[in-house]
Amino acid sequence: MADSPRQFDFLVLGSGIAGLTFALKVAHAGTVAIITKKSRAESNTNYAQGGIAAVTSEEDSFESHVRDTLTAGGGLCDEEVVRGIVEEGPARIEELIQLGMKFSERENHGHRELDLGQEGGHSKRRILHAKDVTGREIERALLVAIGAHKNITVLENHLAIDLITSAKLGQAQPNRCAGVYVLNNQTGLVETFSAPRITLATGGCGKVYLYTSNPDIATGDGVAMAFRAGATIANMEFIQFHPTCLYHPDAKSFLISEAVRGEGGELTNLRGQRFMEGVHPLKSLAPRDVVARAIDREMKRSGDDHTLLDITHKPARFLMDRFPNIYQTCLRYGVDIAKDPIPVVPAAHYQCGGVRVARYGETNLAGLYAIGEVACTGLHGANRLASNSLLEALVYAHRAAKHVLAHPLEPATSGLPKWQAGSATDPDEMVVVSHNWEELRRLMWDYVGVVRTEKRLKRALTRVRNLQEEIQAYYWDFTVTSDLLELRNLATVAELIVRSALDRRESRGLHYTLDHPKPVDALARRDTLMRCE
Repeated sequence: MADSPRQFDFLVLGSGIAGLTFALKVAHAGTVAIITKKSRAESNTNYAQGGIAAVTSEEDSFESHVRDTLTAGGGLCDEEVVRGIVEEGPARIEELIQLGMKFSERENHGHRELDLGQEGGHSKRRILHAKDVTGREIERALLVAIGAHKNITVLENHLAIDLITSAKLGQAQPNRCAGVYVLNNQTGLVETFSAPRITLATGGCGKVYLYTSNPDIATGDGVAMAFRAGATIANMEFIQFHPTCLYHPDAKSFLISEAVRGEGGELTNLRGQRFMEGVHPLKSLAPRDVVARAIDREMKRSGDDHTLLDITHKPARFLMDRFPNIYQTCLRYGVDIAKDPIPVVPAAHYQCGGVRVARYGETNLAGLYAIGEVACTGLHGANRLASNSLLEALVYAHRAAKHVLAHPLEPATSGLPKWQAGSATDPDEMVVVSHNWEELRRLMWDYVGVVRTEKRLKRALTRVRNLQEEIQAYYWDFTVTSDLLELRNLATVAELIVRSALDRRESRGLHYTLDHPKPVDALARRDTLMRCE
């Protein structure tokens, strides 16, 4: 068991674009600990291929970006939030460039300008990118700045277990966040961290599904912890399935960027027939929910286990230069994208709901903020517009930092209790954890996927709750491990997704149910809210 609590002025859970940006903006005001469960560069941001959507061209406008976002969001976006993020975007992009981020440029009549891409649902070319490794370059620039700051401590291989709240400590209301219990995977000890401000930047929950574009870290930790602590969770039924992940038995979670379709890639079935004609005016460039359902429907109709994305009409040199990572990765799996259509399937990609936050990333739990994919700000509504996520992360990291600096708090308590392991012993049968992990992810894929029914959702809820009972029993009987903690969080998030999906008795955006195939006007502005009582 670890010694006395480690105290900081700010705690940041997660090391993606949101967490790193926030840390940089508050570090001049005090000590910052960034707690990250793997290496500091391992985050969903690092895997983002497409880029950042922002208005940086005279041919574009804020109104156009707002309109595209609202259209994609299926009537559930908060227009005030959308407008604020879009209009704030250029300033946040400029800050990122000043930190050393280098976006791709092109030659235009003798001068250099940003090489703006186009993606599904966008009416203009507005995607700033670094070829097809934008996220990796953002992480690089931010981590260089983080490494140079003496007030920032990065703790790798540390997995947050639970938030410590005044309610859990038996203190008087109002409830507030006071610290975090964290598993140090290097020592196996549980450490106690204390800070007056704690910011969740833990990303999403893609690994709750069997097939996902997300890395292994995306286990919904922040949402699960916040829910258990008493924070409000919103709109978890809206899980975005990216339409085009590489289909290959040896390829794990490799995304074929939206930008491939933006540059002219066409979706076809295995007989070369284009099937997006008549589905949506934008055809293969339709929003992700539309394309994912169309691919799912085409696979069910034909009995094929994948579809194709064909960009072979583009010159090989163009493809190698614009998509170097995609080109080389596909080639490694025997697909030359200059000659061969790319085999693709939908896969869980982005969590549009999450911890409900206000204008500055504040949750309903005092002292706790949430930014990035873990948060539900109102921007995405029922479906995220491509490349809006990194923009949202930058804006809300800035806002949250501004808010915490303007509203300083004293530590909630001077003496947080140590982690109590009780009579827990070392795990004796980790097969239970691995089996439940696979069962949970498969049932979510089979019953709570691209197309849903009430019958399948109810079946999923029963199975998830049975798994939760097994997991909780295991959690209390044995010392904690990272696999067990992630499984516990996945089960919590799975229940939230299923309950939210059952609660929304309509089809809207990413939530499509055969029992209620049309949107209901009365539900257009209704968020699905969950609280742990």
